Amino acid sequence: MRDHDPRFPSSPGFWRSPLRGPRFTSVLGLVLLAGITVLFLTGLLSYAAYNPNLSPVNDQTPGKGLLGFYLFAWPTDPPWLYRLTQGVHVTLGLVLIPVLLAKLWSVVPRLFTLPPARSLAHALERISLLLLVGGALFEFVTGVLNVQLDYLFPGSFYPLHFYGAWVFFAAFVAHAVLKAPTAVRNVRRMRAGTEDARGGAEEDARGGAEGDAEGDGLVSPRPGAPTVSRRGALWTVGGGSLLLLGTSAGRNFDGPLRATALLAPHGGPEPGTGPNGFQINKTAAYAGIDAAETGEDAWRLVVTGRTGTVRLGRADLLRLPLYGAALPIACVEGWSTSDQRWRGVRLRDLAALVGFDGDPPDVFVESLQRRGAFRHGALRANQVADPRSLLALYVNGAALSQDHGYPARIIVPAAPGVLNTKWVARMTFGDL
Repeated sequence: MRDHDPRFPSSPGFWRSPLRGPRFTSVLGLVLLAGITVLFLTGLLSYAAYNPNLSPVNDQTPGKGLLGFYLFAWPTDPPWLYRLTQGVHVTLGLVLIPVLLAKLWSVVPRLFTLPPARSLAHALERISLLLLVGGALFEFVTGVLNVQLDYLFPGSFYPLHFYGAWVFFAAFVAHAVLKAPTAVRNVRRMRAGTEDARGGAEEDARGGAEGDAEGDGLVSPRPGAPTVSRRGALWTVGGGSLLLLGTSAGRNFDGPLRATALLAPHGGPEPGTGPNGFQINKTAAYAGIDAAETGEDAWRLVVTGRTGTVRLGRADLLRLPLYGAALPIACVEGWSTSDQRWRGVRLRDLAALVGFDGDPPDVFVESLQRRGAFRHGALRANQVADPRSLLALYVNGAALSQDHGYPARIIVPAAPGVLNTKWVARMTFGDL
């Protein structure tokens, strides 16, 4: 039968690596247990930062129901909050890729075990394992594609990644509850000294002989000759993670450190020099912005609120009180800049122009951009009220460049970069 014929993957004898075993898998599993928990929590924070309960404008996840239980008004303090949480989320996700691949390699024999289900409980465990493996691959692949700005998947990244995260994490929690005690016990029993691959395989084989709870069907009954120790394999996985850390983390910084982010679209040298020489996601050309429509004679900002509508040219805005704020830009792809020095009109002052003299309400912001996601966005009242929230006209002492949103852009502390709308054309104040 195929489950005993070593020519077929359903046979334990087909998988001959002496590295596989419950202890090797347990170490990788415990690393993933901690890392994926952090990934899930920071991912939820990233989703909350878009204020999905604020308006259908920002909420691209239909029918989320109870899955939106944790959503709240995203704070504006500390101003680097989103830069930290999303930087950790994306960088840690990349760092865990070698660990995830090694863990999947270590347990691949289980996917081919026959019969597919020995009991109802075993069937449920196999289904949870398939959801776990499929969910992990889906989340990591879509995340990496998003970081690389390769939107090859159908639909919007946000709902796909959101629902995928919940499916994956539910399976992950179920798997962790079942396997974490055994994993901890296996790691505690590891010998303190260096364990060679053959000795480790023999020890795992003895554990496997004691019952599937220890061996878990991972130990080969006829292991091949070892080429590396189990400890050496773990060091190789760790080295791969450190390599990804060193070639991706730098995009969270400016200057020489960004040049170390060799594997990231927003790594390498800064895009130009001077006051506007810092990272952007989309150029004016990509967004379809015509320089003629942003000229002083053509461009007008339309502000609507309780008392009606006002239209302001750039010269009109410059006659209003201008304020400064030092704020970073941080994007969902995990890249960010250090604080840039912005100068412009406070959002709450613009709200006052259209009848909101006290506490300002929410605002719906529309851009001149004609294509692509987030041509418009909504900000909560607490974001509008923050004195550092600006309709920026200058950055680092110079007028905004076309690529940075000239003639005016939004800048709000701790907000995701896509909500800092560029090339602002219209602002509508009121409860959303």
